[in-house]
Amino acid sequence: MRIGWLAWLVRHFDEYGYSQGLLRASIGTLAVLVTAALGWFALHRNRPAAVAVSGLICALGIGWLAFH
Repeated sequence: MRIGWLAWLVRHFDEYGYSQGLLRASIGTLAVLVTAALGWFALHRNRPAAVAVSGLICALGIGWLAFH
């Protein structure tokens, strides 16, 4: 599923605000993923909360990057 989502994101790269350049898009996406990892590690003792928080951070972060 993760590879399918990444493939979808690559196919629609120009449609969702990532058209500002590959460098800016990769920096923004990396920042979102690092923030999600930090959320995961902060809550790693409570796995359901860690999964929920990191998933929410990824969804909101990538969504924000895509439409702004």
